[in-house]
Amino acid sequence: MGDEAKIFTLSEVSEHNQAHDCWIVINGKVYNVTKFLEDHPGGDDVLLSSTGKDATDDFEDVGHSESAREMMEQYYVGEIDPTTIPKKVKYTPPKQPHYNQDKTSEFIIKLLQFLVPLAILGLAVGIRIYTKSG
Repeated sequence: MGDEAKIFTLSEVSEHNQAHDCWIVINGKVYNVTKFLEDHPGGDDVLLSSTGKDATDDFEDVGHSESAREMMEQYYVGEIDPTTIPKKVKYTPPKQPHYNQDKTSEFIIKLLQFLVPLAILGLAVGIRIYTKSG
């Protein structure tokens, strides 16, 4: 690596997203992995799908070996301008509404939960008695 690293924006790196010109960003560093596409154990699609974004999480999730990390140095072309990488937004699921949105009283709900099955049972018994006597 040189004394003064070239600084790239994410937009600039994103332009290099083809098999003949493929750059990726890992841990704030920009790598031109074009020559490595055919040799990548996971296939070239893995690297091509990592263009245009910060691929650090993808890289770390795989659990690359120390030799793989050392090999990256030969593909280093510069640094990424961190202000051009979108901030990660923590996902917060929406609050679930209470199931009783229509404000029906709890007593009526419990009463219906008891009476409806009882009515079905009574109907079934009535049909059974009617069909046997008929």
